[in-house]
Amino acid sequence: MSEYELLDLGDGRFELRGDVSFQTAEDILGDSEKLFAGITNVDVNLSAVEQTDSAGLALLLEWISRASRAQAEIRFSNIPEKIQAIAVTADISELLERSYSASS
Repeated sequence: MSEYELLDLGDGRFELRGDVSFQTAEDILGDSEKLFAGITNVDVNLSAVEQTDSAGLALLLEWISRASRAQAEIRFSNIPEKIQAIAVTADISELLERSYSASS
């Protein structure tokens, strides 16, 4: 059984569930490449993330970077406290607090 699920809820909405860690982040990124392809407005709900580490923050930053290159927009809701705390420590929390688009 997988330690995570990235669910396509339709209309550019996704939900990430389970563990987002060094063990799963690369697989999640690979799955997201297929699921996010061609979508210009992506919303990712993170409320069902159970465990995470700094790889969770790295995943969100990579999604932001890829959205920018694709001239797409990505938004996150319900970012886990642990990811927020790591972002504050790294002084990059503002990157997660806004929507991202190529014009940002």
